[in-house]
Amino acid sequence: MRHLARFLPILEWAPRYTRAEAVNDLFAAIIVTIMLVPQSLAYAMLAGLPPVVGLYASILPLVAYALFGTSRTLAVGPVAVVSLMTAAAVAPIALAGSAEYVTAAITLAFLSGLVLLAMAVLRLGFLANFLSHPVISGFITASGILIAASQLKHILGIRAEGDTLPHIVAGLAQGLGGTNAATLLIGVAATGFLFWSRQSLKPLLLRAGLGRRLADLLAKAGPLAAIILSILAVVVLGLDEAGVRIVGEIPAGLPPFALPSFDPALWLQLLPAAVLISLVGFVESVSVAQTLAAKRRQRIVPNQELVGLGTANLAAAVSGGYPVTGGFARSVVNFDAGAATPLAGAATAAGILAATLFLTPLFRFLPQAVLAATIIVAVLSLVDFAAIRRTFVYSKADFAAMATTILLVLFVGVEAGIIAGMALSLLLFLWRTSTPHIAIVGQVPGTEHFRNVDRHRVITNPALLSIRVDESLYFANARFLEDRVIAEVAARPGLRHVVLMCSAVNLIDASALESLEAIADRLRSAGIGFHLSEVKGPVMDALQRSDFFDHFKGQVFLSQHEACATLLGDAVPAQPVAADAAG
Repeated sequence: MRHLARFLPILEWAPRYTRAEAVNDLFAAIIVTIMLVPQSLAYAMLAGLPPVVGLYASILPLVAYALFGTSRTLAVGPVAVVSLMTAAAVAPIALAGSAEYVTAAITLAFLSGLVLLAMAVLRLGFLANFLSHPVISGFITASGILIAASQLKHILGIRAEGDTLPHIVAGLAQGLGGTNAATLLIGVAATGFLFWSRQSLKPLLLRAGLGRRLADLLAKAGPLAAIILSILAVVVLGLDEAGVRIVGEIPAGLPPFALPSFDPALWLQLLPAAVLISLVGFVESVSVAQTLAAKRRQRIVPNQELVGLGTANLAAAVSGGYPVTGGFARSVVNFDAGAATPLAGAATAAGILAATLFLTPLFRFLPQAVLAATIIVAVLSLVDFAAIRRTFVYSKADFAAMATTILLVLFVGVEAGIIAGMALSLLLFLWRTSTPHIAIVGQVPGTEHFRNVDRHRVITNPALLSIRVDESLYFANARFLEDRVIAEVAARPGLRHVVLMCSAVNLIDASALESLEAIADRLRSAGIGFHLSEVKGPVMDALQRSDFFDHFKGQVFLSQHEACATLLGDAVPAQPVAADAAG
């Protein structure tokens, strides 16, 4: 049973499911359903799909994740960033809203599911680590700006096209003269109301004496209230006849059984986008899942999360949906509402199904401007300018990767931005680690500790050079270490021993191994001994598997103190060195 629970996490918590947990899950499901119905409609519109597709993508995927996911509170479904990436991937293939466009979106969800499951089988969850936090943060911030800008045409009631910020701005400028006053009024009113309900409604209700749960429920119902009020305004005032664009007919009924296209050419065209959507969705989901799980001392299994998200996307594909992932804001709401198990997600799916079966005819007169307002309010919460400032202050290299991602997303496209951000992060990592910090160390008086001679008041001996390298040794920095050691040796005519302190070395690859052998040979020919100290177990295991020790004439010491005591015949070196700056 325990072995099976590794693949079906529901078997771990379901046998111990309690009535109290059921009440909490039901309450959380009500709140998330109220939040998810308008978001699903809005995000489908953002993806260029019929609004009902968003509802389809919010039913079976939630059930699939409840079966296979490990997070108790992650809320899966359509999200803004993935919707934007879906539109960017599918727009070059077919006309938005057409049957071919829907088929391509379904195929994209299917491919995303396959990519995630393949990553799970190969245990490739670590690949998401190549998306650094500054890159992800920059990508989400830029996507939020791009999404908000793209929705302004619905607020203004004009037609404007564009996939990048300059094109969007140019389109808005050209169409500004055709702004529909009634649409603008509805859009601005809905945006203002949604911002107010998100920030101020709950405190107001609490001050009025309502209980916390009821106040939370009413506050989260802000988007639903905006939908109801705007529909009533359109129906009563006949605003659709005044040029206010409405959603139109939304088919009621169960999600249809759908199959993706099996056209190899389409698969090849969509595969790069499917990989990027999978990586971005996985990183976003695991980040929020781990954050929320830590608050309850629960555990997330990243590779099993790949299975949960993979099956969720396959479920979206076969039920006429499009790619889904765990949403940050929605998951936090689910957590705060008291969701105890993934059954809250399944209950949310039941609520969305009920809305799809019985409420879709009511959405016919829903103004597109209100859906746009819902998107704008949701995505602007993702824009984090403070993170840009913090990154700039802390690390100029990380800021370069973040800024590149932001600029390319805004001015070139979402795929170009995230690919460039990933590539630049890796290049910066290689650049940083190719010139690692290397310190000459000495003994702190009265202790067995060794510290940087430039930072501490330490004792050294002219006959022994202690060098600490603060990085793993691999092909990119092997020659740098070799050159630095030889340069330090050349500056010390009385030198008899060199000890490489390896306390920070977690890896020595084949290139670095050859460099160590070259250092040992050159020092030996100069009559200088070359030794290692504080070598970690896994590194020592790797060295012993090679023929390194067959011709290495030096010694390997357990500690730097032992190396000095043995090689100098005295536990205390002879010459004090005053640091330039204590630290």
